[in-house]
Amino acid sequence: MLTKNGVLVLQGDSITDAGRFGDPEQLGQGYPRMVAKYIENFYPELSMKVINKGISGNRSKDLVARWKEDTLDLNPTIVTILIGINDTWRAFDSADPTSAEEYAKNCEIIMKQTKDAGASLIILEPFAVPTGTVKDTWRPDIDPKIDALRALSVKYADAYIPLDGIFYNLSVETAPEIFTGDGVHPSPAGHRVIAKEIIKILEG
Repeated sequence: MLTKNGVLVLQGDSITDAGRFGDPEQLGQGYPRMVAKYIENFYPELSMKVINKGISGNRSKDLVARWKEDTLDLNPTIVTILIGINDTWRAFDSADPTSAEEYAKNCEIIMKQTKDAGASLIILEPFAVPTGTVKDTWRPDIDPKIDALRALSVKYADAYIPLDGIFYNLSVETAPEIFTGDGVHPSPAGHRVIAKEIIKILEG
């Protein structure tokens, strides 16, 4: 997927944002920075541009609203999308749920527009690690959303990263707090997990 003078746009919520608005490079301190620096260090001849467009608090409907300006207008060659945890979280902290059907509709809009624009599409699965803020009561809400995203990815995505399963396996093997304190926002170790999965696909 890596191409000379390519443009990689990473989209999502706070997990992607990772403090980018306070960063002069606008990359933040999470997986987008790790991916950008890896490409810069190991593939300098490609002169790829890496753009973090994650916004904290976003849900799938927010990506739909800003997709043209914040993604398509950047003429990306590759787009990654990690969205969905706030579609679940708001049901529990704000009594403002997003149905699996609405989530799927929103995701299909942005996925189709991305493919129609000619970009390669990497979908990252939203995840809820069983620790901190995340409770077992979240699973009946997030699981149907993940199922819908997987089905859509078969139709639209060039690659799919099953982060919920990856982080769940890691939380079984070792303390989940190593990878996320609240079950949603990754630690540096958690961000490295995401970055490594993206890099594997980019180099594939």
